[in-house]
Amino acid sequence: MTGNINDLSRYSQYDTEKLDLIKEVLREFKPIDMVKCYYQKISFEEDAILESSMDMDIDADKVPLESRPGELREIRKSVLKAIQFSEPEKYCPECGRQYPKEEVVCPECLVHLKKISDKIDVCDIKSEPKFIFNGKNSYESFEDLLNKGNLLKINEFDFTIDDYQTILHDIKYQAFLNFNKLVKENEIDFDERDILEKIILFAKSFVKVDYKSSGSQLGYFESDVISIDDRQTDSLQITTLIHELSHFLIQEILIHILCKLLDATRNSLTESLLTFILSYAHFTQLIDEYAAHNVEGRFTIFGFQDYSSFTQIEQSMDGEMTSEEIEITKSIGNTFAISIKEILESLIDREMREEIKEQFLKDVMERPNYRALEMENCQILNDEGFIKAIWLILNDGCEVAASNIDKLLSIL
Repeated sequence: MTGNINDLSRYSQYDTEKLDLIKEVLREFKPIDMVKCYYQKISFEEDAILESSMDMDIDADKVPLESRPGELREIRKSVLKAIQFSEPEKYCPECGRQYPKEEVVCPECLVHLKKISDKIDVCDIKSEPKFIFNGKNSYESFEDLLNKGNLLKINEFDFTIDDYQTILHDIKYQAFLNFNKLVKENEIDFDERDILEKIILFAKSFVKVDYKSSGSQLGYFESDVISIDDRQTDSLQITTLIHELSHFLIQEILIHILCKLLDATRNSLTESLLTFILSYAHFTQLIDEYAAHNVEGRFTIFGFQDYSSFTQIEQSMDGEMTSEEIEITKSIGNTFAISIKEILESLIDREMREEIKEQFLKDVMERPNYRALEMENCQILNDEGFIKAIWLILNDGCEVAASNIDKLLSIL
């Protein structure tokens, strides 16, 4: 298979559903004569969220008990003794140890206890979601993974759109298994949860979820963890989780494709390789960000779509890519977004999407801004073009990675 990014424009077509929807919204809310979604470049400044924090998190598990005050050791002894003779009514949300009702703090973890009878907080639920791809080959080094034979297989790219659909099905199926296990093991009444709790549970069916308390980022995805800022409104936490889940799913789709091509077992090496491929060049960064913003926008009310991180990358390139090439990255991102929305909408149904809208209307204070809709690209790739785009991402990415083993090791 041969080609380059500019060749992909021959395989693009209008996403008519998206184009008609954007035209309708802009016609209703803004007095404009014509909406041009393709190759239209709008220049505007995004409002930046600037925050600072003096918060410092202390990991109590890393503080040896012997270095704590003697009083704490005595408390620990008395509490553990009391546990032997009392019916437990409280538990530690960190270690899970149970305590009698008169106790307030876990002396091991230094956190407040919660009543066993209370509804479990979904934020406290630990998840270890697994997405498995088993092949005949299990590589233990990047040199073996990226050997000449494997680079040739990737270049030949024996992969079809039916193979792609099978991969989407497998990821969706595994997510449902993870979700079902999470709900049953924690005895959760899902219907009684609010919309943020539901989205957190869905997110934990794909990745681990952690919480950050400093910095201006609403959230980020790294390795198998999404970190979000729980100081934000519920609606922003929801859209942040969906945005970061999109990054995970693009990576996961490409990992499965790579393993299918090489008949390889998914492991930390394939994960690290795809992390490198999606971040080493502006080409893949733009695809990744545009797809994530596109998916996030699906679950956001009109007027609050956001493409800020995409435009930041675009503005930092200093002419590295032509406007036509940038539009092609958007088309590739749009096509990935269709698959990701298909996966997420199988979990986040129409009723839940209405709950998200209601939560958004409760939280938002600023006026809607429809300019982000004007910069939307309404082009997608047909099946042949999309397969070529995936080949371009993996083939070029693996060739560069094979010459940068040190960088791969730093990610591992």
